[in-house]
Amino acid sequence: MLKVGLTGGIAAGKSVVGEMFIGLGARLVQADRIAHSLMQPGEAVYNEVVRHFGRTILNPDGSVNRSQLAEAAFGPADATEGTRRSRIDELNRIVHPAVIRSQEEWMRALGLQNPHGVAIVEAALLIEAGVAKSFDRMIVVTCNAEQRSERFAARQKIDLDSARKEVARRMATQLHDEEKVKAANYVIDNSGSLEQTRQQVKAVWEKLRVDA
Repeated sequence: MLKVGLTGGIAAGKSVVGEMFIGLGARLVQADRIAHSLMQPGEAVYNEVVRHFGRTILNPDGSVNRSQLAEAAFGPADATEGTRRSRIDELNRIVHPAVIRSQEEWMRALGLQNPHGVAIVEAALLIEAGVAKSFDRMIVVTCNAEQRSERFAARQKIDLDSARKEVARRMATQLHDEEKVKAANYVIDNSGSLEQTRQQVKAVWEKLRVDA
């Protein structure tokens, strides 16, 4: 089975591209959804996150408030880069190992079902987490900076100026696209129309099927 990593910076369009691959027949899991399931009350990851970041990140029902957790991890806009990096690294040390184990178990199970299939893991920090070498192929989704902000603003229902600041804050903790592209087998430019992106996805999919 061909193991494929799908990554890209914030609001580049990874999920849109992932849905296109699913439509073509790929099996895909989102690391963000795995992390969300691991942060349900009662889970070991949940307990560790609450222990490190405090109960202020919780909703009244005890579930993790993702926005509050992001604020606790990324810190205020005037936080120093060192402080921000330290808190994000702290969160990643708790969450990443469990997510990676779950991803590997998922791919292993799929491989037993279909040795010639294509399994895609979609995650923002595949390269940063040091797991790129676990995949047979790596796909990086890119777009321009202003599009990131516009898409983030629409997704979070905030104004464009606030979106620009938040995107910049989060991008500062990730590798730049130029660095991600160096690790890519395929790059999908999501700066154009959806149809242009779809055509790129189809071209990559045909190559993945052959490789599988």
